[in-house]
Amino acid sequence: MDKRYEVYALADPYFYETPERLSADGKARPLPEFETARRAVPEGWRSDSNGEWLNLTPLERDGTPRQGPGQGWKIHASATRADAEKIASAVWDYCVPRGIPFKFVPGPHLLHLRNAKYAGRDTSGKFVTIYPADEERCHRILEELGELLRGLEGPYILTDLRWGDGPLYVRYGAFSRRLVANERGALVTAIEDGEGRLVPDNRDPAFQVPEWVPLPGFLKPHFDARNATTVTDLPYRFEKALHFSNGGGVYRGADTRDGRTVVLKEGRPHAGLAADGADAIARLEREKAALERLSGLGVAPEVRDWFLIGDHRFLVMDHVPGRPLNAFFAERHPLLAPDPDPVAVADYVAWVLRIDAAVEKAVAAVHERGIVFNDLHLFNIMVGPEDTDEGAEGHEETVTLIDFEAATRAEENDSQLLAHPGFWAPRDRTGTDIDRYALACLRIAMFLPVTTLFVVDRGKAAHLAEVIAAEFPTVPREFLDEAVAEITRGASDAPAATRGATGATPRIGPGDWPRSRDSMVKGILASATPERDDRLFPGDVAQFAIGGGLGLAHGAAGVLYALAETGAARYEQGELWLLDHTDPVPPGTALGLYDGIAGIAYVLDRLGHRQRSLDLVDRLLSEKWQRLTGDLNSGLSGVGLVLDHLARTTGESDLADLALEAAGLVADRIVHVRDTDRAPTSKRRAGLMRGLTGPALFLLRLYERTGSAQYLELAGTALELDLDRCRTASDGGLHVDEGWRTMPYLGDGSAGIGMVLDEYLRLAPGADLGGRDAEQLRQGVLTAATSRFYVQPGLFEGRAGMILHLARTTTPGATGARLAAQIDALGWLSMRYEGQLAFPGHQMMRLSMDLGTGTAGCLLALGAALDEERGAQLPFMPPPRRP
Repeated sequence: MDKRYEVYALADPYFYETPERLSADGKARPLPEFETARRAVPEGWRSDSNGEWLNLTPLERDGTPRQGPGQGWKIHASATRADAEKIASAVWDYCVPRGIPFKFVPGPHLLHLRNAKYAGRDTSGKFVTIYPADEERCHRILEELGELLRGLEGPYILTDLRWGDGPLYVRYGAFSRRLVANERGALVTAIEDGEGRLVPDNRDPAFQVPEWVPLPGFLKPHFDARNATTVTDLPYRFEKALHFSNGGGVYRGADTRDGRTVVLKEGRPHAGLAADGADAIARLEREKAALERLSGLGVAPEVRDWFLIGDHRFLVMDHVPGRPLNAFFAERHPLLAPDPDPVAVADYVAWVLRIDAAVEKAVAAVHERGIVFNDLHLFNIMVGPEDTDEGAEGHEETVTLIDFEAATRAEENDSQLLAHPGFWAPRDRTGTDIDRYALACLRIAMFLPVTTLFVVDRGKAAHLAEVIAAEFPTVPREFLDEAVAEITRGASDAPAATRGATGATPRIGPGDWPRSRDSMVKGILASATPERDDRLFPGDVAQFAIGGGLGLAHGAAGVLYALAETGAARYEQGELWLLDHTDPVPPGTALGLYDGIAGIAYVLDRLGHRQRSLDLVDRLLSEKWQRLTGDLNSGLSGVGLVLDHLARTTGESDLADLALEAAGLVADRIVHVRDTDRAPTSKRRAGLMRGLTGPALFLLRLYERTGSAQYLELAGTALELDLDRCRTASDGGLHVDEGWRTMPYLGDGSAGIGMVLDEYLRLAPGADLGGRDAEQLRQGVLTAATSRFYVQPGLFEGRAGMILHLARTTTPGATGARLAAQIDALGWLSMRYEGQLAFPGHQMMRLSMDLGTGTAGCLLALGAALDEERGAQLPFMPPPRRP
C-alpha cells in the first residue's frame, strides 16, 4: 500500500483530490487558516499559494521577484498544533523586515496531515521553510530566530540537522525548482554537484551533506550532539528494520542478556498523529496498556520493556514467529495462474476457512478481555510458525494479532481513528462492531484483496462475493453472505452518485460494445471539471504535480486521446480547456511523451490543433532536452518519436533532424548499458515506460522510416538488455525482476516488453536475442498476461494492459477465449459513477478517469480488443493483430 494516496483520499468520496479541497461534495471551500496566513501581503512582497504552502517572496523595485541562490543551506521550523501560530507569527515578523523569502503551511488541518502517521517521512515536520542568501546569513538567522523560538515545540525533521533543542532545523538542498531523472527514471528536484551537473536533491529521511559541500563550522557542534545519542548502552541489539512510518520504526532485535528475539517499536514525539491528534508516543502507550490487558491469552505479543532514548519512546515485545497473512498470497493464491488447478482451488478454500476461524477466535478472545482491536487487516495478522506444515491434516494454524496502537477499551465504545483503507469501518460502527466489520472484509479479502473498493461503494461487496462463489465453488455460501450482510449493513451513507445508480454495473463483454464504450465515455465526461485550472479529469495523484493535469498518462491529453481512439464524439470543451491551459504550459512542466509537453503536442496534433502542437514543440526545444533520460515515459525516446511524427505530419524537416539527434543519444546510452551495466544486481529499470524497451520502440519506428539497419540492430540489443532483467516464474510466466518484486504489467513489466518484442520479430523474423528462444519468450509473456487475478484494472499496472497485449499479439495460444476471459475479469473491478461504467485508480481507494491508471485506459484497451474496425492503440503502436 502506497501511503501517499491516503492523504489524497480524504477530500472527495469518489476521486483522489488535494487535501485543501476537503468537503463532503468535493467543492473547494476555504479551510481554517492560521491568523498569520490571513495577514495582508506586505508592500514590496508577493504572496502565492499552491494549496500546501503559502509562499512570501520579496520583490525588486520593478516588481519582479528578487533572485536568490538556486541552492544552499535552508532552514526549516517544525511546530505542534499548539505552537504553530506563535512560530508562524515570529517567522513573519523576523523575515519580512529583513527581506528573507520564506513559506509556511497556512492552516492547522494541512499541518496535521503533514505530521500524520503515514505522511511522507521526507516532508514530515516541515512547517516553515526559510531561504538564507548565504551561509553567513544562515548562521545569523539560526542564532537570532532560534532565540525568539526558544521553548516552542515541534516534531523532529528527519531529513535535517537540529539546531540546539528548539524547533529549527537545517539542511543543504534546492531553493528553486529544477528537475532531473533519478535512478528509477522519475523526475525529482535537482541541485548542481561540484562540477555543475544536475543531480537529485537527496531527501531520504536522514541528515546527509552532499559530498562536495563542506559542513559549515557553526553546524559542527550540533552535528556532534546529534551523533552523541547512541544505543550502545542498551541491553538490546537492533538487527533489522521491519517497518517505518512517520511515527517511528519497528525493529527486530535481540536481548543481549539471554539472546531472546524481540521486537522494538519506536514512538517519536509530536509525530505520527492519529485523527484525534494523539502522537506516536501516546499511541504506543495505548498499545502497551492493551497488550498488558491481553497478557497470557496467546493471541498478542507479551510486553518485555519500556524505555526512552533521547525523547523517543520504545516498547519492547516478544517476537512473534511466522509471517503476515498478506505474505501468503504469492505462494498460495490459486488465481495467480492462467488455468487454476481445481484441487489447488479447493485446498486454498479449506486453508482460508481455517485461518478465518482462527482469526475470529483470536478477536473474540480480545473482546472478552474488554479490548477493541480497531486495526484488523491482512498485515496485522501473523500466521506461523514459518516451518509449520500448514497443509498437514488436522493442523490448526497459529494466529497472532499484532500492532495494537489503535486499540481502545470496549466500554468506551469509540469510533475508529486509524485503520487500513480496505478495512475502514463506516462511521456508524463503534466499539466491537468495528472489528466485526473488519472480520467481514477479511473474508472477502482473502479471496480477492480489493476491499479498498468499499470506501467508494460498500455495495461492491455483493458483486465480489458472486465472483468468489464462481471462482471458488467450494466456499460455503453462508460464509460470503454473512460477510456481505455485515459490510452493507446501514449502507444508506454510501456516496450519493453510487447509491443513486440503480441496477447492476454495465457489462463489458464483446456483445456489450459499443454500449459499454458509451457508458464509460458518459462517466468520464460527467467527471470533467472545466471550471478548474489544475485538472480537467480526475485521475492519479501524479496529476497534482506541475503540469500533471495536462499530460498523456494522467492528464487531459490522455483522456482526449482515448476518446478519439475509440470513436467517441469529440469533447470540444475539453479540447478548448487543454488549448487554454497550454498557452503557455506552466513553468516546470515535464518534457516527455507520457508525463509532459511532448505527449500533449502529439495529442493536439492528433486532434487537428497543429499550430499549438508546433508551439509546444518549440517550448520543449527551448529546454535542455538532450539531457533527458532515454526512456519512453519522460525521456528522449518519447520526445524523439513525437519529433519524427510531427516532421512527417507538418513537413518541418528540421524536426526529423532533431529526431535523429535524439536517436543518436539514445543509441549511445544503449551501448553504454550493454558495455557497463548487464549485472543481475543492477538497479536499472526495465520495461516499456522506463526501461530500454521504449528506446527499442523508437528505433524500430526509425528503422521503418529510414531503412537503416543500425536502428534495427540497436533495437534488438535494447530488448536483449531488458530481457536480462526478466526471470521465469514456476508457472512459466516471464516477469521483470525488480529485486523486491516481479512485474508482468504493460508499463514496467513483461507485457510491455512483449508488445515491442512482437514488433521487433515482425521486422526481423528469426533474429537472435542473445541465444534466447524467441517463441519461448513470447509464450512466457503470454502466461504472465493471462493470470486469473490482477489486483488493479489499469492500463499501465493492471489487467487492461494485459487485454491490450492480448488484443495485439500473434503469439500461439493467445486465443480469443483467453482474451474474452481477461475482459470478463476486468468487470470484477468495475464500478459505477453517475450510473455509468467506471474503474478505480492506482491503490484502488478512489475512481480514476485517466489513461495510465483509470477508466480512459480501460476504454482504450477494450476498444483495441472489441472494435475490429477502428483498432484503438497506444501512440506509435500499429493497429492490433488479433488472435
